[in-house]
Amino acid sequence: MEDKVLFKKIERLRKKGLGSCLATIVKTQGSTPRDVGAKMLVTVNSEFYGSIGGGCGEKQVFSAALRCLLVSKQPELVNVDLTDDLGIKGGDVCGGKIQVFVEPFFPAEKQT
Repeated sequence: MEDKVLFKKIERLRKKGLGSCLATIVKTQGSTPRDVGAKMLVTVNSEFYGSIGGGCGEKQVFSAALRCLLVSKQPELVNVDLTDDLGIKGGDVCGGKIQVFVEPFFPAEKQT
């Protein structure tokens, strides 16, 4: 999904009073499904747009995004190891590592 579309979606959600969290790959090492700059937007309603690669790594980042949005309310750098159990999962992992910056966006404050 194009970055411009994701940023417009963030703004529309904020205006509707809904939070979201943007996850962006900032570093890769080894074989990874997506490159630096790939983005995924996670909403407070557990919807998502875009992708940072799918599978277990994306699920880990999805959980971190909800945690940032609902619990810590702070940005977070998430390290995802895609080498876990290499060979045991029958090809489910890529063999690399990604670092993902997860940044929450909160609803726009109403103007008085």
